[in-house]
Amino acid sequence: MNYHSEFLEQVNEEDVLGGFWPGIQLYYPPVKYSPAQGEYETMEQAVARLRKHAHNCPAHTLLFDLEDGCRQKEMSRELLRNELPKFPERDFQIAVRINPFRTEEYEKDLEMIQEVAEYIDVIILAKAGEMYGPAEIRDLSAWLVGVNPKIEIQPIIEHPRSLKIAPELMAFPTVKHVVFGIHDFSKAMAIHLTPEGWIDELKTYLRNLLLEARISGTGVIGGVEVLINDTPMPEKNIEPHDVRRWLDLHGDHESHVVHRHATVEAQMGLTGKQVIHPYHIHLCKVAFTPSPMVIQRNVNILKAAIEADALLGGAIKFEGEMLDPPMFGKALQTLLRAYALKSLTPEDKAFAMEVLKKLPIHVIRENWPYGRI
Repeated sequence: MNYHSEFLEQVNEEDVLGGFWPGIQLYYPPVKYSPAQGEYETMEQAVARLRKHAHNCPAHTLLFDLEDGCRQKEMSRELLRNELPKFPERDFQIAVRINPFRTEEYEKDLEMIQEVAEYIDVIILAKAGEMYGPAEIRDLSAWLVGVNPKIEIQPIIEHPRSLKIAPELMAFPTVKHVVFGIHDFSKAMAIHLTPEGWIDELKTYLRNLLLEARISGTGVIGGVEVLINDTPMPEKNIEPHDVRRWLDLHGDHESHVVHRHATVEAQMGLTGKQVIHPYHIHLCKVAFTPSPMVIQRNVNILKAAIEADALLGGAIKFEGEMLDPPMFGKALQTLLRAYALKSLTPEDKAFAMEVLKKLPIHVIRENWPYGRI
């Protein structure tokens, strides 16, 4: 056993892998307006809807919005106070988007969070850094120490001022991912976004944010789509060819746009995406999550590299391609991405850990900056 494998044996596995990603985050309005009835839900109706739909959320993160998407704020906070402790065992994170720093509603949000902190995984801070800069994250992080130090903070970058200080916002250990708030950001820049083209229209700023995030080892959560498809894609479709076939045969214009955007964001290395409708969840999940066939191919690449003793130097021919260490690193990234999105089997996870033990620490950091080694 060499020095590197001895070191990895001694550190916590989560320190190496960095834990799970936010993945697909579903916005969930605590108290919802009903266009059919022309009024907001009663508390009884909101509770019934939450227990029916939110308890079995298929997204990676269930995101309760107390900011722009919430009109009945006090009633929504009361709903969360009463209902968060009643959630059954879950395999998804619970996040709460709170109001901007030091506003009156912000203080009320913190009072509510303090009461149910053990049931919350993430605080998403709206308009992060716009008024008080990095001090917003510093003060909220300090407050969380006495409330629940396991809660993460996800600042929303919604203004050029926030983008300019993004490295300082990412410097706090409570911040593992940031959100690119495309609609408020475009408003601040006076850019007119289109539902089909917003990625190209904001690409310069998204790339700037990704560059700073990659340097700091922080993830970036992508933009919210406004187009809503009429038909959900069946969850049995997970392989790329099945997804393409369904989109060709059954997908409407909105489905194609949402899936295309999610695919581009995943290819750019984003660690999650926010969605506003349940029909978006699976469309975006399959774009972000490596499929079983893709995972198996990358396992085979790494096994061939190890067999040829080429993992750290050398090249191999694999299925008609010439592959060398950078490609092996990408294959490893695919496995670790699948782990971060809760789609890697225990056997493949164990194999990925064995590959990591064969790599020097600096190579691990190059391939996977999200850990803490």
